[in-house]
Amino acid sequence: MSPIQTIKTAIASLGANKLRAGLALLGIVIGVTAVITLMSIGRGTTEQITGIIQGLGTNLLFVQPEGDGQLTLGDANALVDPVYAPTVLASAPEIRTFATLVAGRDNTNAQVVGVTPVYLTARNLDLASGMFIKSQHVDNRDEVIVLGSNVAEQLFQNRDPVGEYVRVNARRYRVIGLLESQGGGGFGTFDTQVLIPITTAYYRLSGERTLTGDVAVNLINVQVRDLEDIDRSIEETSGVLRLRHRITEEDDFTVISQQSTIETLEETTNTLVVFLGIIAGISLLVGGIGIMNIMLVSVTERTREIGIRKAMGAKRRDILFQFVAEATVLSIGGGLLGAAFGYWMTNAVDGQTLGTQTFNTSFSNEFAALALIVSAGIGLFFGIYPAVRASRLHPIDALRYE
Repeated sequence: MSPIQTIKTAIASLGANKLRAGLALLGIVIGVTAVITLMSIGRGTTEQITGIIQGLGTNLLFVQPEGDGQLTLGDANALVDPVYAPTVLASAPEIRTFATLVAGRDNTNAQVVGVTPVYLTARNLDLASGMFIKSQHVDNRDEVIVLGSNVAEQLFQNRDPVGEYVRVNARRYRVIGLLESQGGGGFGTFDTQVLIPITTAYYRLSGERTLTGDVAVNLINVQVRDLEDIDRSIEETSGVLRLRHRITEEDDFTVISQQSTIETLEETTNTLVVFLGIIAGISLLVGGIGIMNIMLVSVTERTREIGIRKAMGAKRRDILFQFVAEATVLSIGGGLLGAAFGYWMTNAVDGQTLGTQTFNTSFSNEFAALALIVSAGIGLFFGIYPAVRASRLHPIDALRYE
């Protein structure tokens, strides 16, 4: 029997039990749809987070204290020395803490970041309204604040907050600016943060002191002049800090590049995408078991038919190929329908909001191809045993079967 004839016979046999075949087909459709949708959500989330980080600039270094080490405002100022660190364009220290913000009857918890004026350009931020923190604010320890978009919305809804007042841990701060929204909803993005002068954060909120009396900072953002000078800038930054800290052995700080952070994040999120695909693939496995079940039932119901075909000259491989073809038609047909539904579901979910989380999806032909290959493989795997069982039936025993 030719392959085309085998496929036609398989389709005709499946058509004789439309409801049963449809239910088996549905299992594969749901499995493929789940795989494509979940992996698309995972990829979309990865691209969104990576895009936010890249939007802040890839020519950044992050200097953090390690062990018992401390970084100070003096360290940050020393890093812009044109003699010892010519590749450094700007140095933006920060102090981070959490606080409760209250405006009228509304309140929220947010991360408060103490910064200097250069922070705006170093972190590639934009203002939606108002102005940023100035040098005089830092010098005078002024109680002024710049709000992230999510914080402003929670405290002032649709009103422009510039000129209004908020209480930070019971102290009154005047809102002087509003950051442009970056589309981030979780902690760690500027949408959920507020910025105040670094000296204000140190003396009003931080409380951490140094032996020298200098302002202690949690992190120093170092902006490099040219992306190609990243490695050289790391060496220069480390050299300056070793001199200031009089280090002769192990460093009491770490220097991490923005690019390495992005690469690490991509590795982590790619693992998450694969993990989501595996979880969704379990439903494909269930669909394969459904195909095996329906094929075993079909073999039992068509035992007499198999005996007649063998008595008329059908070979063992003809029976084997027919039942394998039926299982493959079910799996590939379900895979194609699942790919179409997965594409539709991916577009339908994109941009939808559940609670505070907005779904971002990214459909990939690779996901569809992978789902189709796996579905075809599952159909073939679970269809072989029933096909082998059918092909091994003795024609005399099959004809006697009632």
